[in-house]
Amino acid sequence: IGAGHVGATAALAAAQAGVDEIVLLDVVEGVPQGKALDMMQSGAVHGFSGRIVGTNDYAEVCGAEVAIVTAGLPRKPGMSRDDLVTANANIIRTVSAKLAEHAPDCVIIMVTNPLDVMAYVAMKETGFPRQRVLGMAGVLDSARFRTFVALELDTDVRQVSAMVLGGHGDSMVPLVRLATVGGVPLTELVAQDRLERIVQRTRTGGGEIVKLLGTGSAYYAPGAAAFRMAEFLLFGRRTVLPASVWTEGEYGIRDTFVGLPVELGPGGLERIIEIELTDDELAALKKSADAVRSVIDRL
Repeated sequence: IGAGHVGATAALAAAQAGVDEIVLLDVVEGVPQGKALDMMQSGAVHGFSGRIVGTNDYAEVCGAEVAIVTAGLPRKPGMSRDDLVTANANIIRTVSAKLAEHAPDCVIIMVTNPLDVMAYVAMKETGFPRQRVLGMAGVLDSARFRTFVALELDTDVRQVSAMVLGGHGDSMVPLVRLATVGGVPLTELVAQDRLERIVQRTRTGGGEIVKLLGTGSAYYAPGAAAFRMAEFLLFGRRTVLPASVWTEGEYGIRDTFVGLPVELGPGGLERIIEIELTDDELAALKKSADAVRSVIDRL
């Protein structure tokens, strides 16, 4: 839902992974239709044959299993994710009502910023259980963390294992203590001052791209991250990854969306995994959750 750069990138990733039926929906006439046709033609080059429909009509999403929601206004230079809250909340309310009507059994993967707050709006508007409303942030933030570590060490990013928890904003919590490179603890490989800089760059990674682009925000990594979550739901596989979920007391946090380690399965959230955190890590996670809750309260 949303045929801008993020939505189109996610749709193309889905097509290349072998998803048979994809709908690209947007309110702007012609844009989703043109992008869908272009993508289908690229299948002759890339070697995929799925059907991609571009539309402005929610009737086309009838029976969808997964809805990746990217519709909304992007950040501009100098804006925080929270600056978008009122305008995008109105958009997400409309999108959510349409999804509840036409795809009442779908799992929603929220990408629109501020992501954790928009996941809350979607859950409230649809009435879906928390198992079927997820925020994408953890996969993206962890990818940024892993990338910056790989750049620091000039190593293969596939050798880097790392996880970022918390809200999708400046209060996110990269778990430095648990990060490894080829199985070796990151803290054994990078000096403390450099680690602190990597953590800060991870927290502001989206803003760095917004500033560089000048007229847009990131889309390759967010689109790929969104489909990374969707593929496990679509192909019936289970995985453990960080995702923004509605809390009911886990980690001592209640009544907000925040990024936590979860097990995903075909129906969405299967369980939240409560790993042992240090006092400082837990305090940072709760502080991040409080920051999200404060925006929800204002909304």
